[in-house]
Amino acid sequence: MSIFIAGPCVIESMECLETVAQELVRINGKLGTEIIFKASFDKANRTSISSYRGPGLEKGLQMLADIKTKYNLQLLTDIHEAWQAAPVAEVVDVLQIPAFLCRQTDLLVAAARTGKQINIKKAQFLSGQDMQYPVQKVVDTWAQCFPEKKGELPWLTERGNSFGYNNLVVDFRNIPDMLKIVPNVVMDCTHSVQRPGAAGGKTGGNREFVPAMALAAKAFGATGYFFEVHPDPEVALSDGPNMLYLRDLEGVIESLL
Repeated sequence: MSIFIAGPCVIESMECLETVAQELVRINGKLGTEIIFKASFDKANRTSISSYRGPGLEKGLQMLADIKTKYNLQLLTDIHEAWQAAPVAEVVDVLQIPAFLCRQTDLLVAAARTGKQINIKKAQFLSGQDMQYPVQKVVDTWAQCFPEKKGELPWLTERGNSFGYNNLVVDFRNIPDMLKIVPNVVMDCTHSVQRPGAAGGKTGGNREFVPAMALAAKAFGATGYFFEVHPDPEVALSDGPNMLYLRDLEGVIESLL
């Protein structure tokens, strides 16, 4: 079964989290999927110092824990510093390593020491083949700490490469290249249409290309799909221009099944 990950870019409010969670539960029931709920408690790499970052670790984890308890959804969130791995792992099912940080050895090792599933996003400056090295850091740590995890591998996520200034391009050959390293490669269909820093101190994007990005990734063998969604992306506090409208998520997922 394909991996599906969806949710708002950042935790804005409990109301927003619940609105998204309710829709994911409905889609799961209708389509037989198991969408993993994603939201960030802190966006540490925003363009501007004045950009909204989120509620922080303590409050954010409590909000995510409440969603998990109430809606019985698996959770994914990202960590930016090694010390965050242990407390975050107490709440979520999948730890995500942000693209800009995928070479940070201490971060990867700390995440692996939790024993949780790990999703490593490919940096915008690396090739798919380069991702063998972050994977090895996780695998070696798992071998030391969890012998029973022998043979298990993290997920890798494609999200485009820097293409000049304020733009990304997706080389879909990275997907089969990364499938030679791990069995599960996720396509980040919304971050791949970003225009980094191109909207006057914040990131722009072109959400109209998201459905095509997903279908192209499927053609290249992707085993998972990542969508940032929001009830009203036009007023979202982070990544609005590249996020899908929540109402459109079901149709996009249905096209991939």
